[in-house]
Amino acid sequence: MATDATKARQRATLERLDKFSRFTDSSIGIPFTKFKIGAEAIIGVVPVLGDVAGLVLASYVLVEAQRAGASKGVKLRMLRNMGIDFLGGLLPVVGDAFDAIYKANTRNTRLLRNYLEKQLEIEPPAPPFPWKTLIWLSVLFAVVTGGLTLLF
Repeated sequence: MATDATKARQRATLERLDKFSRFTDSSIGIPFTKFKIGAEAIIGVVPVLGDVAGLVLASYVLVEAQRAGASKGVKLRMLRNMGIDFLGGLLPVVGDAFDAIYKANTRNTRLLRNYLEKQLEIEPPAPPFPWKTLIWLSVLFAVVTGGLTLLF
């Protein structure tokens, strides 16, 4: 089981990566749709150079995975995602749309999160207290109790 300091460091890493992934993959909403694109899709509009810049940006998640001690298998899957994103982005016209849809940084952040949760036994946050259930059960019990007192 991981120490509290290790867990805190891993949570901080995941928070940074979540912010980074949101910025690069889904920070800009497209009006009148639920779809979002990120800075990487905008940068990718510049032929080849934009795709190389996107690859360099995506390597940040890989570096963080290395620092966090991710397994070789996780890092290889991250490299695969980066390669697919890069090669898909090189396609003329369709590549820009591919960049907007594939979201390699979000995929890689999710891979690292899953790995860390399994390896470091990071507990997910506790679910919120079910206040509505408590209130409705209280009302139900009050009605049943009141009904029973009227019968007897």
